[in-house]
Amino acid sequence: MNEFNNHENKTEQQNQDTPHKRRVRYKGTHPRKFNEKYKELNPEKYGDTVQKVISKGSTPAGMHISIMVKEILDFIQIQPGKKRLDATLGYGGHTSKMLEQLQGKGHMYALDVDSIEIVKTKKRLEEKGFGPEILTIIQTNFANIDEVAKEHGTFDFMLADLGVSSMQIDNPERGFSYKVDGPLDLRLDPEKGVSAAEKLKEITRDEFEWMLVENSDEPCAAAIAKEVFELARKGKTVETTKDLYNAVEAALRKTSEYKKASEKEFKEAVKKTCQRTFQALRIDVNSEFEVLEAFLTKLPDVLSSGGRVAILTFHSGEDRMVKKLFKQYAKEGIFSEISTDVIRPSAEECNVNPRARSTKMRWAVKA
Repeated sequence: MNEFNNHENKTEQQNQDTPHKRRVRYKGTHPRKFNEKYKELNPEKYGDTVQKVISKGSTPAGMHISIMVKEILDFIQIQPGKKRLDATLGYGGHTSKMLEQLQGKGHMYALDVDSIEIVKTKKRLEEKGFGPEILTIIQTNFANIDEVAKEHGTFDFMLADLGVSSMQIDNPERGFSYKVDGPLDLRLDPEKGVSAAEKLKEITRDEFEWMLVENSDEPCAAAIAKEVFELARKGKTVETTKDLYNAVEAALRKTSEYKKASEKEFKEAVKKTCQRTFQALRIDVNSEFEVLEAFLTKLPDVLSSGGRVAILTFHSGEDRMVKKLFKQYAKEGIFSEISTDVIRPSAEECNVNPRARSTKMRWAVKA
């Protein structure tokens, strides 16, 4: 009886010591803001809610749905005991599937530059049973694969998913999306470099116009650059995602092409132009083309003989670079085989995950 009372008193004391955490409050019947979606942000606890969101063709807040998992696994033909590298860890979906096929034998290495998400993903994978005995996670840019290989040896398979993760896009504090207001940051590693807002203060109008054309083939580059730098001249700097969205919208309204467009046509044009504008800035802020070039240049030296590499790209600039280098390495006899055409996600996958639609996969095998 005394033992029961002691246990009861101890439990009561613990409850008093642990402050009650109230769920996030929100207006209406459904949460709309990122930080209000407490069920989606806790997929382990609210699995049913997460599955409902996914079944409707949406990505739950704070999550990322891995793209073309089946196609990747079919190509790499994982065998237990081999050494693998996921050059872009992200949410850990691809890494998790590859680890399952290793069956506890061999080792998986994973890289990510995002100082915020890498901590969450490491914890998530550890809770699945993938500890340091089979998984090594390294915070570094995948352009540094030569340094990783120097320490850990060459790899039997490598995957590079060049897309921005959904948890980065959806978090308004990261500034990757024009759909919600937040600081115009766009850095993959917010602890390094300058934000997109700072970048716009450092460059000239001509440089911004060139960036829009070079990084995203933006047809209204001149009008957008003019609008942004007219604002700056008036002392109204672009600091937030909403500021940039408004500047794009104002620029398009002044162009002859959209003056007579219907409201529906105009809104669709603003949407697509904003996507290209944010993409162009993100590529520049993170030096994405330079990073990809460094990765592709070092690739042959970090793959084992017979090693396989798969790369997922999401816009034409990336795909052109991968295609060009793969063809060059095949011609030089470095690669014994390369994909002759891009592989795309199935229609079924795109219906479930609309963010997969622009994905292109190319692969190669080292001689």
